[in-house]
Amino acid sequence: MDLKSKRWIVLVASVLINLCIGSGYAWSVFARPMVDHLSLVTGVAVTAGAATLAFTISNLFGPVTMILGGSIQDKFGPRWVIFAGAFVFGGGVFLTGFTTSTTWLYLSYGTLMGLGMGLIYSCTIANTVKFFPDKRGLVAGLATAGYGTGSILVPPLANSMINSMGIMATFRTLGIVYFIIIAVGSFFILTAPAGYKPEGWTPPVQKPGSSVSGVDKTWKEMMVDPMFYVLLAMIMIGAFAGLMIISQASAIAQEMTKVSVAVAAVAVSMIAMGNTAGRLIWGAISDAIGRYNSLTIMYIISAVSVFGLTAGPSYTLFMVEAILIGLCFGGIMSIFPALTADMFGPKNNGVNYGIMFTGFAIAAYLGPMTAAKVKAASGGYVSAFIIAAVVSIIGMLLTQVVRIQSKKKQEAAIAAKA
Repeated sequence: MDLKSKRWIVLVASVLINLCIGSGYAWSVFARPMVDHLSLVTGVAVTAGAATLAFTISNLFGPVTMILGGSIQDKFGPRWVIFAGAFVFGGGVFLTGFTTSTTWLYLSYGTLMGLGMGLIYSCTIANTVKFFPDKRGLVAGLATAGYGTGSILVPPLANSMINSMGIMATFRTLGIVYFIIIAVGSFFILTAPAGYKPEGWTPPVQKPGSSVSGVDKTWKEMMVDPMFYVLLAMIMIGAFAGLMIISQASAIAQEMTKVSVAVAAVAVSMIAMGNTAGRLIWGAISDAIGRYNSLTIMYIISAVSVFGLTAGPSYTLFMVEAILIGLCFGGIMSIFPALTADMFGPKNNGVNYGIMFTGFAIAAYLGPMTAAKVKAASGGYVSAFIIAAVVSIIGMLLTQVVRIQSKKKQEAAIAAKA
C-alpha cells in the first residue's frame, strides 16, 4: 500500500482517537451529579461554578501540552506522543472516579485530562493536515469531527451509566476504555514526510487575498507577525459563545425550558451533533469559498443565534439556536488548524497551532465563567447571551481586517517578484 493510501488509515485512526478525547465536552452531563456527589462527601454545598472550573482547567491546560506535544512530534513523530497521552488522558478520567474534593477534581479531570487532551490533539490534527495538502480544510474538519463526535455519543451513554452504576464508577470505566482505544490507535499513526505532496497533485496558484502565504514560519517568526495576534483574538472569539453554551447546555435547557434532566441530555447531544457537523461542513466549504468568507458567515450566524436565546422559553427554539451555535463553533475548530497552516506554513504547524490554540484556552475560561457569573449575579443567562453576541460581531470585523492585510501583503509580494 502506497503512502497516498496509508494516509487515509492515519486519518481514520486519528478520528477514533479524537472521539475519545472529545468526551471532555460532555461535562454538562457530569456537572450536576458531580455537584451532588461532592456536596455529599464533603458535607458542604458545592456550587455549579466550583465544579465547572474543572472543565475550564482542562481547556486551559490543553494548549500547554499542545505546544509541547507539537514540538516533540515535529521532531520525533506523533505515535509515541499519542501513546503517552493515552496514559495521561485515560488516567485523568480514571482518577476522577475517586474524587472526594474539588481539589482532586481539578487535578484529575482538570489538569491530567487537559494535559493528555493537548498531547493527543496536537498530534492527530497537525500530522493529519500535513498528509493532506490537497484537502487541508476538509481533512482538518474530519479529524476535528472525531473530537466533536465524542460529545455526541458520551452524554446519553454517560447518563445511562450514571443512573445504573453511579458517577464515580462511570468515570473509572470510561477512563479504562479511553486508554485502550487511544493506545491501540496510536500504532496506526504514521509520520507525515516533510513537504509531503500526494502523487499527481499540483499546488494551486495563489491568488491575492487568499489565506495561503506559501511561507513556513517558526513559532518565533509567527509571534512577531501582528496578524498572529489578530488570529488569536479571532479563535478566542469564535470559541467564546460555543463554549459558553456547551459547558452550560444541560443547566440552561433545564432552567429556561423547564425540561427534565434526560431531555436536557438529548439537547446536549444535539448541540454536539451541530458541533461535529460544523467541523465537516465548514472545513469543506472553506476549501471552496475561502477561509475568510467562511469565518465571516459563521460569526454572523453565531451572533444572531446566541442573541436569539434571549427571546423566550421555547425548547424547540432553544434547540435550533443552540445547534446553530454548535455548528459555528465546530466550524471555527476545523478552520483554524488549516488557517494556521495557510498563514504560517505546514512545516511547524504542530507547535504553531498549539500556540494559536491558547486563544481557545482563554475562551474556555471566559465563556463558561461569564455564564456562571451572570447567572449568579442576575439569576438568569440573558446578559451573558448578549455579551456573546457582541463578541461574535467583533470577530466578524476582525476577519475583514485580516482579509485586507493578507491581500495587501500578497499584492506587495507579487509586485516585488515582478
